[in-house]
Amino acid sequence: MSAEKDRPIGVFDSGLGGLTVVRAIRQLMPGEEILYFGDTARVPYGTKSPETVTRFARECFTFLARRNIKLLVVACNTASAIALPILTSLTPVPVVGVILPGVSAALRVTRKRSIGVVGTEATIGSRAYARALHERDEDLRVDSQACPLFVPLAEEGWVQGKVPELAAQRYLGPLLESGIDTLILGCTHYPMLKQVIAQVAGPEIHLVDSAEETAAQTQQTLAEMKATNPRSTGGRCHVFVSDAAQRFSEIGGAFLGEPLGSITTIDQGDLPWYER
Repeated sequence: MSAEKDRPIGVFDSGLGGLTVVRAIRQLMPGEEILYFGDTARVPYGTKSPETVTRFARECFTFLARRNIKLLVVACNTASAIALPILTSLTPVPVVGVILPGVSAALRVTRKRSIGVVGTEATIGSRAYARALHERDEDLRVDSQACPLFVPLAEEGWVQGKVPELAAQRYLGPLLESGIDTLILGCTHYPMLKQVIAQVAGPEIHLVDSAEETAAQTQQTLAEMKATNPRSTGGRCHVFVSDAAQRFSEIGGAFLGEPLGSITTIDQGDLPWYER
C-alpha cells in the first residue's frame, strides 16, 4: 500500500491552463508527486473534431499511464466534455475531469436555481455544463457565455485593471441581467481572473472555481482509495511539454503560483501518437 501512496498523480491539458488545477491540488495535498503534461504541440483542443480530441486525450493518457500514475486528472474542459467516458473505460486508474466537480458544487450553493457558466467558445458550444446541470435538475435555469478574451488576458498577465474589468463587464452583463446567483468558471485559465470577475459580478454571486472543485474531488477520490501520500510537504510537480518549453516556462509560474523549475520537452519521436 505504501508503494501505491508514493505513486504520482497524472494531470494533462492541451496547454498551461491546467496548472491552476495543479496549484489547487498542491494547496490541498502538498505531499503528492504530480506529473503534468501540457500538449503544447497541439493546443488548442477546442477547435478540433470530437474524434481528434478523443485521440489526443487517449495519447496523453498513455504517456502518463506509462509513468505508473495512481489517478488521472483531465484538466481540460474540452477533453473532459468529449473523452472522459472513453478514458475511464481504458484504465482501472480513477479518472477525474473538470466539469462534474464544478457542476456538483454549483448545485450545492445555488439558492434560486439559476446558474451561469462562462468558458471558451468551444466549451460553451459543446453545452457540456448545461447538459450536466440539467441531467441533475431539469428545471434549473442555465445561462452560458463564451468569453474568448479571457484566455489571452490570463496568458499575458493582464488579470487586473481596466482592460480585464471592461471585458468582464461586457461578458458578465447578460448573465447578471438574467438573475443568476451562481457562476461557474468553466475554463482552467479563468481562476487567474477570479478577482476581477468577482468584482464585476458582485458579492451576491457565488463563484464556483472548477480548478478548486476538481482538486477537492481528487483529494476525496484518493482518500476513498486509501492512496493519499502521507507526507505533509515535499511533493513536487514534474512538467512535461510536447513543444514551446520557453513560452510555457515564462507564463506557467503565474498559473502554478510558484516557480516551475525544470521543464522536460519530450522528443516527439518518443511520444505515443507517433507509434503507429
